[in-house]
Amino acid sequence: MKENAPERTLLCELADAWGVATEYWGFDGNKVMVSDLTLIRILASLGVDASNEPSARRALEEARMRPWRETLPACTVVRDDRESRVAVHLPHGAGVTVEVELENGGARALAQGEDFTPPREVSGVLTGQASFVVPARMPLGYHMLRARITLDDGSTEVHGAPFVVVPQRLASPAERGMTGWGMTAQLYSVRSRRSWGVGDTADLKEMCSLFGAMGADFILINPLHAAEPVGHITPSPYLPVTRRFFNPLYVRPEDVHEVAYMPAAQRALVTWAGEEIKETDVLNEVIDRDSSWEAKLQALEVIFAFGRSKARQRDFERFRATEGQGLEDFALWCALRERYGEDFPEELSSPATPHSALQRLELAERIDFFAWLQWIVDTQLEDAQREALDSGMALGIFHDLAVGVHSKGADVWSNPGIFASGVTVGAPPDVYNQHGQNWSQPPWSPVALRESAYAPLRNLVHTVLRHAGGLRVDHVMGLFRQWWIPTGNPPSEGAYVRFDHEAAVGILMLEAYRAGAVVVGEDLGNVEPWVRDYMRERGILGTSVLWFEAYDDGTFKQPWDLRRETLVTVDTHDLPPVAGYLAGEHVDLRDRLGVLAEPVEKVRADAELERQRMMSRLAEHGLIDENSSEREIIEAMHRYIARSPGELLAIALVDAVGERRAQNQPGTDEEYPNWRLPLADGSEQVVLVEDLKGNPRLRSLVTAFVSELHTARQ
Repeated sequence: MKENAPERTLLCELADAWGVATEYWGFDGNKVMVSDLTLIRILASLGVDASNEPSARRALEEARMRPWRETLPACTVVRDDRESRVAVHLPHGAGVTVEVELENGGARALAQGEDFTPPREVSGVLTGQASFVVPARMPLGYHMLRARITLDDGSTEVHGAPFVVVPQRLASPAERGMTGWGMTAQLYSVRSRRSWGVGDTADLKEMCSLFGAMGADFILINPLHAAEPVGHITPSPYLPVTRRFFNPLYVRPEDVHEVAYMPAAQRALVTWAGEEIKETDVLNEVIDRDSSWEAKLQALEVIFAFGRSKARQRDFERFRATEGQGLEDFALWCALRERYGEDFPEELSSPATPHSALQRLELAERIDFFAWLQWIVDTQLEDAQREALDSGMALGIFHDLAVGVHSKGADVWSNPGIFASGVTVGAPPDVYNQHGQNWSQPPWSPVALRESAYAPLRNLVHTVLRHAGGLRVDHVMGLFRQWWIPTGNPPSEGAYVRFDHEAAVGILMLEAYRAGAVVVGEDLGNVEPWVRDYMRERGILGTSVLWFEAYDDGTFKQPWDLRRETLVTVDTHDLPPVAGYLAGEHVDLRDRLGVLAEPVEKVRADAELERQRMMSRLAEHGLIDENSSEREIIEAMHRYIARSPGELLAIALVDAVGERRAQNQPGTDEEYPNWRLPLADGSEQVVLVEDLKGNPRLRSLVTAFVSELHTARQ
């Protein structure tokens, strides 16, 4: 570091002013101090120069003066159940009135309250502060604040800023009167004999129908966010190019409306495109997304070129108008990615450049095609959700929201100013990943997010929930704080950066309320206890995974001690299914891949102790005996969670059919076929969607689980 680097006290004060934590508690219970260099680099990613003492002092003063430089806050988010206040900054002695312009028309004047804050000099102007009272029970929605300031010379100024009223609480599943159980599935892995190598919306529709008939209220699936439109597709659904739009890889081409009206010759082109890739559906081989998409792309281009009726074209145009500039920019990015590959020329660094405007004209037909793909996947998801509700599901499709996006994806290109530069998001070391994790995703800047009135968050949640009844938020702590890692640092050398969780969670809740959806936050791992209390207060469910639910002495929690306000499952996609976990295959796998931080003998002994503790707990409840089979143990674990008070409970499809392999092994990339394994049973025979209804293990598990659940809740 330079000799004139800021002292630690000053650096910590500056970091705190910008929401950067200077210390944290490690998973081993010890306090960890963030290094000065890490703090300086993270502050730089927020646009704050802390490289030397004078710059740091100027930055600290600017942080203190930030609110005083705003006539109105850049964005105000308030709850609908309580009175709140809004501060207005204006020349000292000037008059001011404030009203709320409602999104659906009309306005409400706000009364001025007492405010004895002394005036301050801001850029040579003596500036005062006036406070206005926002009454409780304001209409929910996205409104505007308007401040009309009357200056000493009689002139007036009008200032506006976004003003959002959000619900205090979302209704719980129990309050909605639902039983609250469902299935979880990795959609890409669940194929039928008509799939194109990857599970798709038609397979989802079939599962919705089947599980709805069995009494399920929902099916929770992996994120369906869009991936690369050409070339190699990133297998991980948690590293998309955008979180707002969907992956057309999940489209079933034959189900596009126009195919039924095609002449035989053109319809044959669609059929021929899928013949070869469909042969892989019955093979227990690594899923080849690239080949699947190549085949689908051929078919979809034929369907698009065939055209649409005037009514269908109007539907498409309405969809584009509704999605607006966000869809147009995404479609342009897809067309540019198709033309230039991953690295765009500098003159195409964002959609706002003159060259991008020219490309928008030149690539108009391809832009139309990529926008059309989004319309098609949207209509097929709508059809699947309709089937889910018609089949008796209370919620239907439950989407998963990834924590971030690819650094060279559409979201970063479309809106580069919203992302912090020079850092990526990850997680500090924990008991399962003792080196920490770097997810290689650029984070939103909390400063830019506020200045955008949280539009990126609002838009993506609105789109994802359009045809869904639930949303799981992966790593929900990301709405409260994120672990930022400066480029080049190991994952352990980062720091937490705070977000305005009141605003971010409020926006999420408002969109969920309008969609009638339930929200689940994945709050596993290193989560501050107050966050769980906060989520409970707001009606956002947490996550309980049986394997992780233990008392301080290491024994598993009694079912009645599991949290009520949660989605309860036996396992998670980052672990092997129960059959594999009971056999200790998660230890063998991590040892083989070299991701263990402790001697394998110790890890294996710990896993065996964990297994014995689980068996003891199940036996204590009379759910197994010493002669119980693997299948009976799996059913017992699900009967065990059925006795919990959890408001939502779920069975993993992999457990229901006896699969043993994990879909994902954290800490690996190419070493393990993450997110590429087709659904199979314990003998490694592929299980297809058509086979689910008659699968004896699935039917037995569901019957045992539902019976136990009904008994427990009578």
